[in-house]
Amino acid sequence: MDYFIIVATTLAGLYFHWWLYVRIKRWVDRDLALSMAGNDPRKKAFMLEQLANAHAQKIKRRDLPQWLEASAAQYREQ
Repeated sequence: MDYFIIVATTLAGLYFHWWLYVRIKRWVDRDLALSMAGNDPRKKAFMLEQLANAHAQKIKRRDLPQWLEASAAQYREQ
């Protein structure tokens, strides 16, 4: 029974840390996209849509800032 408790709490702790890590990554990506939008509410919606597109296209995190900057430039052209 002692081993079960140790295994259960260890797995719960690992899952919680993984979940927290994923949430923080999402928050950081969202903040990056919103920071490029400024105070324009339409551009904020556009940038969040572009962030969703980047995730759908599986853009790597190291390439995400450049990809979002290019998307922000496309918004200015519209």
